[in-house]
Amino acid sequence: MAIEIKDLCHIYGQDTIFEQYALKNVNITIGDGEFIGLIGHTGSGKSTLTQHLNGLLKASSGDILYNGESIYKEGYSMKTLRSKVGLVFQYPEHQLFEVDVFSDVCFGPKNLGLPQEEIESRAKEALSLVGLDESFYKQSPFELSGGQKRRVAIAGVLAMKPEVLILDEPTAGLDPRGRDDILGLVAELHKNQGMTIILVSHSMEDVAKYVSRLIVMNHGEKVYDGTPKEVFRHYKELETIGLAAPQITYVVHALRERGIPVDEDVTTVEEARDEILKLWKKEESTC
Repeated sequence: MAIEIKDLCHIYGQDTIFEQYALKNVNITIGDGEFIGLIGHTGSGKSTLTQHLNGLLKASSGDILYNGESIYKEGYSMKTLRSKVGLVFQYPEHQLFEVDVFSDVCFGPKNLGLPQEEIESRAKEALSLVGLDESFYKQSPFELSGGQKRRVAIAGVLAMKPEVLILDEPTAGLDPRGRDDILGLVAELHKNQGMTIILVSHSMEDVAKYVSRLIVMNHGEKVYDGTPKEVFRHYKELETIGLAAPQITYVVHALRERGIPVDEDVTTVEEARDEILKLWKKEESTC
């Protein structure tokens, strides 16, 4: 197993009058090669949770095991952990600071103490993976479009050759095409590189389309953990904690209320199209 989270708690302002649980007794096992969606309303603990996975935050209690080894044991190398568990923040500007794109992507491998040839090889490979060719190498990262900045930020993490890639709202602020491009890129990385992906998102449509497992957080606790279809069956309960199901879920239930026997587990537009065509053909064959 790649990551085991055991009874994890994080308390802000511990032992003060402002004490508040950000995470409370969270237990999650993340297997190698999974594509997981992590959702929850603002303040639910999802971003706090992801920042524990590569040691940016330390738990108040509980444990995290990476490949069977506690990251809190004495002498554990956080530097090694952060090269294996990469985190891309919501706003890529927070991770971009070098004078040009190539230098920015080289920064992580350089900090690992690798030979210059290996550093440059990794940077070129990472930029290629995110679809940025040599014409971008000498450009300032701050002069790029929002989508291009996201690609550079992801490349900077990929150059570390992580086994786990965490993306915190990677499509925030992008237009629909930019969003589709970034999520398509992430899906390709999962498919072709066999990478474990954890996608933090507010978009129910996105997680329904791309992830195979969905974890729902509420007030620092895990409330649902299953396939998107399993989780979205609880769409009314999700509404009570400030979330919703994909819009197509509501369309499907409206159709069922009108006597049209559409599969209630449909969660994407493509699935709805196929289901309606199937019912139409069935109806046509009986006429």
